[in-house]
Amino acid sequence: MVQFANRICQKLHDEHQSNIALLHRVQGLLARQGATSPDAADPAVRQLLSELATGMATEVQRHFDFEEHSLFVYLDGAGESAIGAHLIEEHVVLRPLISRLTVIARDGLGQDFDEARWNEFRRLGGELCERLPVHIQKEEMALLPLIEENMDSETEARLSRNYLENV
Repeated sequence: MVQFANRICQKLHDEHQSNIALLHRVQGLLARQGATSPDAADPAVRQLLSELATGMATEVQRHFDFEEHSLFVYLDGAGESAIGAHLIEEHVVLRPLISRLTVIARDGLGQDFDEARWNEFRRLGGELCERLPVHIQKEEMALLPLIEENMDSETEARLSRNYLENV
């Protein structure tokens, strides 16, 4: 189990792990169902769609916004702008993908998927399951260690408090 001394890094790491677990469940649903849409009344399907519809969009948006407006700004000031610029490019691709997938998941909570909607969910879910883990790995391997190594305790306390207040 990874442990960071920096509270911000630990919180972001924990969120990464939660998103990876959710994506594994999405992959499982996609693999089990194939081209056949799932039964919207199935409790496991409803739980997964609910977590996608209510949690992922809000959490990822908050996570990305914090990185862009706080962490990347901090790193820019420390002369470390490349990682932030790269991750922002990925955020630009991931945001609409997550947004659309969560809309479809929300719609799926109220009714069974029709063929077109299920095919779109499968395509977007598959793409998200490919892209987001790679993005998370970059953050785990580059961003979090950079923050851990460079952030002073006063900045950590201030940014951590700001981030945790917006949970």
